Amino acid sequence: MGMTDKTVRSYLDILTGTFMVRQLQPWFENIGKRQVKSPKVYFRDSGLLHALLGITDELALLGHPKVGPSWEGFAIEQVVEALRPAEAYFWATQQRAELDLFFLHGGRRFGVEVKFNEAPRLTRSMHVARETLRLDHLWVIYPGVHRFPMGDGVTAWPIGAVPELLGEL
Repeated sequence: MGMTDKTVRSYLDILTGTFMVRQLQPWFENIGKRQVKSPKVYFRDSGLLHALLGITDELALLGHPKVGPSWEGFAIEQVVEALRPAEAYFWATQQRAELDLFFLHGGRRFGVEVKFNEAPRLTRSMHVARETLRLDHLWVIYPGVHRFPMGDGVTAWPIGAVPELLGEL
């Protein structure tokens, strides 16, 4: 017997309430594009996720097909904990434009994109998100160590410097 959508939502709500997972709700605007309406779910504790996936060491993690989503969940959790936005969202269209994290602060619009890549590059999706959502700034969180401009209003930001993002708002 399969689980119904209502049962799955109920379990997700329990896991969210016990701080095991984070559900990011989608951001909606009347922009003339079909937007994704389902929440995005992340394990808040990447160590627990790795244990559930049977990942026992770094080499196994780096070769695992879920390394990207694991990194994304870890990075999103670091950013949300550092910035503590009143509300945080993700944004995606059915045409595959997306933004991993969107939040408002002081009447300004900010975005975060997460890339598990030592040399992240500006993508079409980032351009679309920046223009469509009218972002004041977009940070690309990556596993490197240097901050560098990627384009107008877009900065590559190392995961180790995430606590310093608060000073950029």
